[in-house]
Amino acid sequence: MEALTSLRETDPGHPVPEVLSALTAPVNRHLLDYVTEDPFGAHVFPGNETYSPEDFLDDLGKQLADTAPIHLWSYIPTCAYRCRFCQYPVVLVKGALADDKATQWVDWNIREAELWLKRVPNLRDAPVGEFNVFGGTPSLLPADAIKRLLDFYRENFGFTEDTTIRFEGDPSTFTPEKLELLRSLGCTKLSSGVQSFDDEVLRQCGREHSSRMCVDFLRNAKAFGFDWYSIDLMYGLLDQTVDSVRRDLDIVLEHEPPAVVCTKLHLKSYTDTRTGVAGVQPAAWQLPDYRDKLVEQGHRWPPLGEQYQMRALLTDGLQAAGYREYPTMYFARGAEPEKWKAIMVDQDKQEAEVAIGLGGSSSCRASEAITDVHWQRYSQAVDEGRIPLGSATRFSPEAQESRAIKMALTTLAPVRDSLHRARFGRSLFEEPWLSRFRSLAERGLLVLEDDQISLTPNGKTLVEAIINTEL
Repeated sequence: MEALTSLRETDPGHPVPEVLSALTAPVNRHLLDYVTEDPFGAHVFPGNETYSPEDFLDDLGKQLADTAPIHLWSYIPTCAYRCRFCQYPVVLVKGALADDKATQWVDWNIREAELWLKRVPNLRDAPVGEFNVFGGTPSLLPADAIKRLLDFYRENFGFTEDTTIRFEGDPSTFTPEKLELLRSLGCTKLSSGVQSFDDEVLRQCGREHSSRMCVDFLRNAKAFGFDWYSIDLMYGLLDQTVDSVRRDLDIVLEHEPPAVVCTKLHLKSYTDTRTGVAGVQPAAWQLPDYRDKLVEQGHRWPPLGEQYQMRALLTDGLQAAGYREYPTMYFARGAEPEKWKAIMVDQDKQEAEVAIGLGGSSSCRASEAITDVHWQRYSQAVDEGRIPLGSATRFSPEAQESRAIKMALTTLAPVRDSLHRARFGRSLFEEPWLSRFRSLAERGLLVLEDDQISLTPNGKTLVEAIINTEL
């Protein structure tokens, strides 16, 4: 009853999303239970069998012997502060020695990368579609450390004339000087965690940047000639209202960034929901006593009904302005998806990704591995000459097939039966899949056609719940 009550609490000043009728149906109660538990999303699919990190590295090497372009990640976990919603593995660097501490993480990252190249020789020549420097807040790094990091990867991995380089940062750290540096070093893409353009919402999150800095980032990224820059927006935040999200959307549409990533606040541990990589320290907002204290002080968490109004407002507004959703809640301007966005998720691709750095998530078609999230264990392993993988799991043949379907559905594009049969030797219109898809079709969540399976609007909104509870 509590979940239904929260779902029915909506802002009367905004339309009630159609998806609420699907979630209130008794036949979909398991979907409501899932979204109420607040998982992050559907883009991390762990294996289903225990495996050794060495076996994962062997699998990766075999796949990279003959591969299409891959995703390559460098995680620099440094942050100047910890947001109240953050549960990622990050390391705080501030004060007089901040630059030295941040530079140490570049040292460890390069040394770890050298260990990967030695253990998996095919990695050196595997073509890199996109190189992502994420964190943490890697834009905190001093200029010489950024140059050393980018030069190392460009010289030692399979960069081509088609490789794009994406760099992540906080709006306050993307100064004109930093943007000019990144542009001169060949970065063509930027990603910034704006989260909101509402100063009070930002303050409650513990963010130390202002809405003015967010707008400055959008203007400066365009002025410096970056081909692609994206911002992250969050909804469901403390004291956030549907009207606040409406104002966020208005600012986005005024400045028209090439891409916008919209994320629901997630309070459940990634470890519990198996949807991401969590660090050793929980987010402040994950602590029940702290959340209760905030309510006692007069703060307010948006109910589930309002959260879906926020999501619908963002989705409808961005699509009406010419943005395409691909994959779920990732909006890009124009008719075609971002060039390298599909490497991991398209039904006929699903190439490897290698993530070097604290808490990195790497995968190939047969297995996946997570780098240690504890910074002391991580640094000790690197210093001792060991790749600091903390765990690995394998995909059974059945799990590989299931993973391919799930990842393809997250693109929100039709899933082609002919592609599936060519890869796995059986049809989606046969068991064990047919009865599952028929059930979803009967509930109005997808449509079965001659050679394809397509999500309906409600199915697209609930895709995370569908693939994690029914497939």
